[in-house]
Amino acid sequence: MLKGSTLKALDVRILRPLIETRLLLSCCSGGQQRSFSSSIHRSYITFNDFRKKHRWYTKKELVGYSMQDMYSVVSDVSNYHKFVPYVKRSDVHSHESGGFKADLIVGFPPLNEAYTSQVTLVPPSLVKSECHDGRLFNYLLNEWSFKPGLKDIPNSCVLDFKVSFEFKSLLHSNVANIFFDLICDQMENAFIQEVRRRSGPPSIRSHVLTSERS
Repeated sequence: MLKGSTLKALDVRILRPLIETRLLLSCCSGGQQRSFSSSIHRSYITFNDFRKKHRWYTKKELVGYSMQDMYSVVSDVSNYHKFVPYVKRSDVHSHESGGFKADLIVGFPPLNEAYTSQVTLVPPSLVKSECHDGRLFNYLLNEWSFKPGLKDIPNSCVLDFKVSFEFKSLLHSNVANIFFDLICDQMENAFIQEVRRRSGPPSIRSHVLTSERS
């Protein structure tokens, strides 16, 4: 059995390249150059927050796509590996009334992990994914809900995006904490870009109504 000091050293060896990657992405994200010292400061704050195992994020946004446009992409779990960042594989099975199960592999090098989610569908207003498989997560909730947008613009809707999770492993928590802000931003943007690819340009510019994260 590995001793605590050995585990800590292993933890640091794995996390060091991830921290360096996070610094680089912080400097370059959004196409705007940021100062290196500013990036170090942001990552330092995140590093000090490694012990936080429970994370959550919510966002409400008015978008220029219909409820059906958004629902069609978010519910297309079998193709997540094609357009959702960090999803390496996505297999759907055990179909039943109101949903199905999905086996996914997600990861950042050198970590790749598999888990199973129960997906609940209420077309065209809800896609909810929950994991309680007891191996990777204590729990995971990923929920998208869609409501009608502007009355005079049928091709619009208000989306509510929620994600909440807690890893069993402290190492996985540390990795997630390093990339948490980046993951949240990239994940939502990936779905919007996939809707654009399938349905064309939006009818209106997106407007963030509320946004909160732990």
